[in-house]
Amino acid sequence: MFSRALRRAVQEVRVPSSTLPPTFLLPSQARYFNSTEQHVEPPMSNSGASQAPLASHSPIATEAIASAAAINAAQPTAPSTPYAITESVKELLPLLNAQPSKFITALIHGRPYLLTVGDTVRLPFHMPGVVPGDVLRLNRASAIGSRDYTLKGQPHVDERVFECRAVVMGTEGEPARIKIKKKQRNRRTKTVISKHKFTVLRLSELRVKELGEIEQ
Repeated sequence: MFSRALRRAVQEVRVPSSTLPPTFLLPSQARYFNSTEQHVEPPMSNSGASQAPLASHSPIATEAIASAAAINAAQPTAPSTPYAITESVKELLPLLNAQPSKFITALIHGRPYLLTVGDTVRLPFHMPGVVPGDVLRLNRASAIGSRDYTLKGQPHVDERVFECRAVVMGTEGEPARIKIKKKQRNRRTKTVISKHKFTVLRLSELRVKELGEIEQ
């Protein structure tokens, strides 16, 4: 009698759904069976609707591009502004040009070199892409002058005022240097051998232009 009453009481007991634990606290299998799969339908392809506007706008875009190209071709290119010469430069430049010998403070890779025609300079680096016999134009200078007159730039002299050319003479190599590297409290030593190369230039031409050449 007692077992039948206990079984009947257990069968009549029903746990309401509100008292069940949330889904994320259930085991993985329970979450799998309790979760519902979401079915998402792919969006409808509007290939026909999208191609129609493109086809209708393509002639307009072609006409716009053609008209823009015609306008750009019709516009004349603006001429380069001539070098502005002050009155003092107009008066003193012929006097500087009449001097027998001149010097230039040329800037090569940002370093100044005081040179005159015939001087040879060994650059503190190896210039790539040059071979002996190449002629280089030096268009950066901070000053050009002679014994009596000096034309200084702010910070550079305009390259249309002068012509300066240098010839590549060749490449020189320094004697090999041997350096022994060693760390503290370590008996191992490392020997490093270095031999740098330098490019040699010779100034072949230095000319200050006339006023007529500059104003053109």
